Amino acid sequence: MRKHITGFSNPTVKYLRSLRDKKHRKRSGQFLVEGLRLLEDARSTGRLPTTLVMAEGRAAHDLLARLEADVVAAGGEVISTTPDILSKITGKDNAQSVVGVFDEWDTSLAALDRSAAPIWLVAQALRDPGNLGTMLRTGDAVGAGGLILIARWEEFLPWLRGGAKQDGGQLVAASLRDAVPYRGAAYAAPCFILVGNESQGLPEEYEAACDLRVTMPMKGRADSLNAAVAAAVLAYEVLAGLGCD
Repeated sequence: MRKHITGFSNPTVKYLRSLRDKKHRKRSGQFLVEGLRLLEDARSTGRLPTTLVMAEGRAAHDLLARLEADVVAAGGEVISTTPDILSKITGKDNAQSVVGVFDEWDTSLAALDRSAAPIWLVAQALRDPGNLGTMLRTGDAVGAGGLILIARWEEFLPWLRGGAKQDGGQLVAASLRDAVPYRGAAYAAPCFILVGNESQGLPEEYEAACDLRVTMPMKGRADSLNAAVAAAVLAYEVLAGLGCD
């Protein structure tokens, strides 16, 4: 379905604006994605927005044309509106020319296929959004299955150990406790690289539960690497150890 919106007070505009707030996203089960690049990334993985909002006067683009056609074919809604209204929706003065509304999908542990990739990244109590962003980019670069954010350790560990013997998963962390050198360690797929809080690191019980603890040499005066950097260094070594580089 296609429609055109010209008024700031339109109920659809108000609803789309509300998705900028966490409470409204949680209540509706939907979220906004801005920009053709991210929307095309989603489309390439088989996910389409339920609603596509485009600014009038935008430059023609083949990818956008295909995205629009796919949304319509899937029964979604395509809305055209003014650049000013689109900026109102996104809350940005220089908004992108296209925004998509997606239904939230199941991101629970039960929905993950641990055999889908040889390596996964796992973060526990990270506080810096920049570190999470870096880990996401690292995960994409190394072909990781995903980034798992631990909400409750008592759920994550039974899930990891609950897999079949051949695919349960190896839990690995950088540590100083009974650790072996990270170069040439005995990594096994699927390998889950566990990274802890930036200032406190991993709780002792988390490290104790790891199948493999590795140490990285520090030749300077710093006593540790940045959490996200450590994850990246270790991820590439794991790939090499698994023969996936």
